[in-house]
Amino acid sequence: MIDAIRKNAVTLGMFAVVTTGVTAVVNYVTKPTVEHQTALQQKNLLDQVVPTALYDNAIQQECYLVHNAALGNEQPHHLYIARKGDKPVAAALESTAPDGYSGAIQLLVGADFSGTVLGVRVIEHHETPGLGDKIELRISDWINSFNGKQIKGADDPHFAVKKDGGDFDQFTGATITPRAVVNATKRTALYIETLPATLRSLPECGETP
Repeated sequence: MIDAIRKNAVTLGMFAVVTTGVTAVVNYVTKPTVEHQTALQQKNLLDQVVPTALYDNAIQQECYLVHNAALGNEQPHHLYIARKGDKPVAAALESTAPDGYSGAIQLLVGADFSGTVLGVRVIEHHETPGLGDKIELRISDWINSFNGKQIKGADDPHFAVKKDGGDFDQFTGATITPRAVVNATKRTALYIETLPATLRSLPECGETP
């Protein structure tokens, strides 16, 4: 009986070792492919919020970490700087709309440094299917209504949903979601305006903020 238990234990141990080894090899072999695909997806997303015609640098490689309440929370947010020559011309910045109907909505906002929004994309959300999910490009083109809109200060009445007197459509039966996205985009774009003066002092991605 004891011998049988020992034999089974040895067999299980060998199986665990082999399985672990195979998993490690698979991870090692596929890691470069996964990283490459992730980088391509990230670049595609950045190009949707900051048109490639505006810049000539490797935007993914110019990544910084920023903290500011305007971005929806105190967590570090990734900032990508677009340059023409050596001059900063625009930025793509991760932001959070904390007041979505079903929780926080994660955004990527592109804007230049004069308050013009270049593009917005939703990275993650938990809004109601068929209502609040119209913030997704695959569901609706509503998110493209930000393209080219200029914000004229924090009190700009036009940069709001129509129910609040602004220019942006709300969704039938779901005003909270678009309001949260519009307000977060406004705060983020206004913050981007302040960035050129502080770029040299920002920690790069990968550093301790």
